[in-house]
Amino acid sequence: MKIGFIGLGIMGKPMAKNLLKAGYELTVFDRVPGPVQEVVTAGAKAASSGREVAEQSDIIITMLPNSPHVKAAVLGEGGVLEGMKAGKILIDMSSIAPLAAQEVAAKLAEKGIDMLDAPVSGGEPKAIEGTLSIMVGGKQTVFDTCLPVLQKLGSSVVLCGNIGAGNTTKLANQIIVALNIAALSEAMVLAAKSGVDPETVYKAIRGGLAGSTVMDAKAPMILAGNFKPGFRIELHIKDLANAIETGHDVGVPLPLTSQVMEMMQALKIDGKAGNDHSSLVQYYEKMAQFEARRKP
Repeated sequence: MKIGFIGLGIMGKPMAKNLLKAGYELTVFDRVPGPVQEVVTAGAKAASSGREVAEQSDIIITMLPNSPHVKAAVLGEGGVLEGMKAGKILIDMSSIAPLAAQEVAAKLAEKGIDMLDAPVSGGEPKAIEGTLSIMVGGKQTVFDTCLPVLQKLGSSVVLCGNIGAGNTTKLANQIIVALNIAALSEAMVLAAKSGVDPETVYKAIRGGLAGSTVMDAKAPMILAGNFKPGFRIELHIKDLANAIETGHDVGVPLPLTSQVMEMMQALKIDGKAGNDHSSLVQYYEKMAQFEARRKP
């Protein structure tokens, strides 16, 4: 089976490499030449456009920042749709608005092409490990065809419903992750400024009800003051914007999501849009004028 991969960013590049390690023949495209060359060195072929990727592949995977990028890459001039024919499959693993996924799928269906929307969770570390959580929307038969490929990228692959259900599930995930990081940040700054070592607090509570995968991933980064991005603030802002828009569309108020969105917007204005989302702690630290860091 020949696979095409478009979008070799923080997440896409390690995902593409994992497909190569699994033995798949891979054709890749990205507008930035550096990551393309790195993946080509690992065994992939380079293409000059999304259309060329599609022409050479049975399954085409896109991993792009947001809805407009996916629409342009798939439906735009020189895009994937121009190189696809009936029988080929598009798997969009970007995190986009559910309605955008449905719109792209409808255009593909006009040519007899199937699509899955399959956003992921786990950040760069799990992309590297191939242990992402993958939330999928689409037909059961298409899911079954693509499952062996997706299992090379994730340790959890779940069909959530029809097209758009994958991204709706991802929005729910992103709400929970954002609010967990905000709660963790608030608690760590409270502990630190109260004179209690925040690392000790983390060790004391991580095994109880407050413990979570989010805490175990982000508390060590907060304690070390390490905000190198695994998942950037600006991307989480994008996801929360999609969540709020979807909430408005279906009539679901999202007051906590809106609050943490404004925290992230404040960090963006403060020049931290490229930081990891664990830097939410810096919002609290600035207000409290106190840092929550591991004791030297």
